[in-house]
Amino acid sequence: MNDQERVGFLLKEAKRIAPEYYHLTKKPLGVTGEVAEYEAAEKLGLTLEMARTPAFDAFRDVGGCRERYQIKGRTVSSNDRRRGRVPKIVDGQFDAVLLVLPDKATLETLEIWQADRPRIIERLDTPGSRARNERRSMAISQFVSIAEKVWPKAQ
Repeated sequence: MNDQERVGFLLKEAKRIAPEYYHLTKKPLGVTGEVAEYEAAEKLGLTLEMARTPAFDAFRDVGGCRERYQIKGRTVSSNDRRRGRVPKIVDGQFDAVLLVLPDKATLETLEIWQADRPRIIERLDTPGSRARNERRSMAISQFVSIAEKVWPKAQ
């Protein structure tokens, strides 16, 4: 088993035990970000960047250009997918942000949304919300309003 396959195996195990851990302790295990990155890369054909790379988590080379993605994950209830906030969006060189929404009960990915950098920056810089302007975060519903659903694709 190569390193990438081993990582996939470990994250599947984390997805298996995280819901039970939460059920027993009422505290999250803290693997949502890692699961989100792995799921986005696997489902969208991205290459994960090395850990601690500033401003982006994954990339895709298309026609000689590199598209860079910041990946954010937020667990949601399968029957209330728009409640909650997108984790902080880091300033820097990225082309788009992917929001991965795993089911809170199972950590299985329900949806992945993509918003391009100009729309993200415009929304974050719109006056009126300290959370948006200073903390660089927005509600899931706000993100979805400027984004495109990229997984699962509509039939």
